[in-house]
Amino acid sequence: MTITTSELKKGQTILLDGEMYKITEWSHNKQGRGSANVRLQLRNVRNGANIERTFMAGSKFEDVRLERRPVQFQYSDGDDFNFMDSETYEQLSINRSILGDAPNYMREGDTVDILMFRGEPIDIDLPTSVVLTVEQTETGLQGDRSTAGTKPARLETGLVVHVPLFVSTGDRVKVDTRDGKYLERA
Repeated sequence: MTITTSELKKGQTILLDGEMYKITEWSHNKQGRGSANVRLQLRNVRNGANIERTFMAGSKFEDVRLERRPVQFQYSDGDDFNFMDSETYEQLSINRSILGDAPNYMREGDTVDILMFRGEPIDIDLPTSVVLTVEQTETGLQGDRSTAGTKPARLETGLVVHVPLFVSTGDRVKVDTRDGKYLERA
């Protein structure tokens, strides 16, 4: 199935030059008398390489239809992450290079969706936010400042986010999986 530049969106997977790419960022530019163009930042699904390309508005791409399979994250073994298919109980091992930054948001026992293309896992689909426990953070002190203060906090998965000063070790916080930012205390 072909799609045009007007139908593209962040997170979509397209076929370009025989390779599968996931759109990480996109912007539409219209300058003066010239025609509009679309600038795409793409991540190669197989090798993780990032590229940036510009296309004329109206360009066509081949949309990649992906199969979505719910799986449960079991454990990690070095750079391999092991999952169990929730329906068939089949074990599945996926390398960190395919997962990107998803391990920062997954705990053992969490259920996520693996995106498959012709039986091969190519990506993982996380919920837009997850709740994680703060493992370590310093005590926040209110002082003279014009804006709300923040401090770094290391979460149970190893991810470091900036949280408000009132958050302390042991608190549970909601984090946005798209940009890794603190949303609220849970």
